[in-house]
Amino acid sequence: MFVCGFLDYLAQRKVGQDDSGAADAAPSVTVEPSPEADAKAAPTASDEGTTEGAVIDAEIDPAHNAWMLVCCALVLFMTAPGLAMFYGGLVRRKNVLSVLMQCIFLMGLMTVIWAVYGYSLAFGGDEGGLVGNFDYVFMNGVQREWSESAGEPVTPMEGAIPRLTHMLFQGMFFIITPALICGAFAERIKFSAMVVFSILWGTFIYCPLCHWVWGEGILYFGADGAIAGGALDFAGGTVVHISSGVSALVCAILIGRRLGQGTDDMRPHNLTYTALGAGMLWVGWFGFNAGSAVASNGLAANAFVVTHFSAAAGAVAWAAMEW
Repeated sequence: MFVCGFLDYLAQRKVGQDDSGAADAAPSVTVEPSPEADAKAAPTASDEGTTEGAVIDAEIDPAHNAWMLVCCALVLFMTAPGLAMFYGGLVRRKNVLSVLMQCIFLMGLMTVIWAVYGYSLAFGGDEGGLVGNFDYVFMNGVQREWSESAGEPVTPMEGAIPRLTHMLFQGMFFIITPALICGAFAERIKFSAMVVFSILWGTFIYCPLCHWVWGEGILYFGADGAIAGGALDFAGGTVVHISSGVSALVCAILIGRRLGQGTDDMRPHNLTYTALGAGMLWVGWFGFNAGSAVASNGLAANAFVVTHFSAAAGAVAWAAMEW
């Protein structure tokens, strides 16, 4: 048995020596990848004229992008039918259609402004910390482009999501903010005056303020030179709610008392509309708050839970106080 084992050992050693010798004798061959393979494998575009950092579709995280697109729809749902029904039920019967039309028209008007120059003023570079530049005017640097090197379309990115998705999500905030102000002058100004006011307010108030807080401007949290360290605004507390609240108060003061206040019947037209609108706002707020995480992650889950639990606690407290 010992002899058999020794012979087996010698045989294995002989085979190993032969293999090593063959390996030493074999010439080394370096395979140069073809330019076509490099272009096909490249995850980003390097073409002259193509937006820096643009990636092919395979490089986009589908979970983050899908979640953010859902949030875009939820925030738009807050404006119409949510806010439209909420305000529509609080006005008199003769003004219901006017209020509904204001909300729906703002969905179209503010979208066009945001696509043409609003997004660029808010997020397109920086001009002294006060406002953005014109880098993204007419969706330049935002829309999908064709990459010659990749041989397919590429998409500019904003963090973990396409810049198109980021633009769309922020655009929904741009839509609902002036719609919130409409409640301050409902039944009290002409439709044409509302249109002019919304254009001017969105251009000269919202866009600069959005840049200050979210576009690395003078109130961007943690930025060098930010005033008082910057504003920590997760989901629009400053950009959307403080701006619209202060603006609504100023509008109400300037317009003055309602004609017929104290003498005419000012009771709400249909509180059923208002209750349904409030429910829609509750649902839409999940996209508003949880979507502000700009990703499908734990922070989004936390914001979702906080939004729901706080609204639930408010509903219970409201019912208890009314009891």
